Amino acid sequence: MLKAVDLPDSMKAAVLTEPFEIVIEDRPVPEIGPDEVLIKVMAVGVCGSDVHYYETGRIGRYVVEKPIILGHECAGVVAAVGDSVTRFKVGDRVAVEPGVTCGTCEYCKQGRYNLCPDVKFLATPPFDGAFVQYFKHRQDFVFHIPEHLTFEEAALIEPFSVGIHAATRANVRPGATVVIFGLGPVGLMAVIAARAFGANEIIAVDLEEIRLESAKKLGATLVINARTHDALKEILDFTGRRGVDVAIEAAGHPKTLQDALACLRRGGKMLVVGLPTQDSIPFNVPEIVDKEVDIYGVFRYANTYPKGIEILSSGIADVKPLITGKFTLEQTAQALEEARVNKAKHIKIMVYPNGM
Repeated sequence: MLKAVDLPDSMKAAVLTEPFEIVIEDRPVPEIGPDEVLIKVMAVGVCGSDVHYYETGRIGRYVVEKPIILGHECAGVVAAVGDSVTRFKVGDRVAVEPGVTCGTCEYCKQGRYNLCPDVKFLATPPFDGAFVQYFKHRQDFVFHIPEHLTFEEAALIEPFSVGIHAATRANVRPGATVVIFGLGPVGLMAVIAARAFGANEIIAVDLEEIRLESAKKLGATLVINARTHDALKEILDFTGRRGVDVAIEAAGHPKTLQDALACLRRGGKMLVVGLPTQDSIPFNVPEIVDKEVDIYGVFRYANTYPKGIEILSSGIADVKPLITGKFTLEQTAQALEEARVNKAKHIKIMVYPNGM
């Protein structure tokens, strides 16, 4: 194993011990296997899933049953490489795709490895995440980033990948009209994905002005505040009652799910990204049939990181202003609490395990 000369024996980790309780612990620096690299973590985004685990200790069937390290949107520097690693050397700047799959099941072999039943996903119980100074990862889920891409931007490749996967599933083409409901980090990054795939008109819908303004700066054609306007009416009026080609629902709310279906043109496509709190939502089935719409579930992503790095590296959009809060590793509890209680103020909060 080749390692950096200054690699310590121990490190700091922010550990969720119970809901609302984060403890900073000393942990051994992981020993890596032959095909793994050790990542010195430079930036980690706080995701909504992190906040859910912090609040309730569970998301659906994923339950925190023992102390866990959260955080999965991350980037850093290679600190050590295993004996079989050929793609990386110590000092390389990298983005990390958080889900390591088996590579042998039918889904992996089909290229739909996001559906792998044996995936080991950072910060998804029982697997630890990236609110830590160092962690190990298999080399095929680690990607070089160019010097001009910041670690914060590289960490945003993770939510960007969801938008890219949605646009890919919908086969967004040049000239398309796309609407995005819900402008959290995934929805905002989906605006960029729609632009990169050639969409001509991009409509963005949310309740918070900070997110609507961000969508406009990232390239949205029309922004609609659903708190003060009838979003469905505005979308249909904007499209001359034709409807949109693609609707991406990233809010996870019954009303926006229903509006996403209702605003589609005949033969349009609906992408379900957001997860509502309830499992069952009523839909207008005759409308689905009459319009012959396609409805796609979007679960994470597959084969998106190279494209995501390429797109963000191109300068298509300035995503740096999306970082609205910065915290040290020791302040991880404050970062999670800020993300939980000040949703109207923040878009993306970053934690810096090895200093800002």
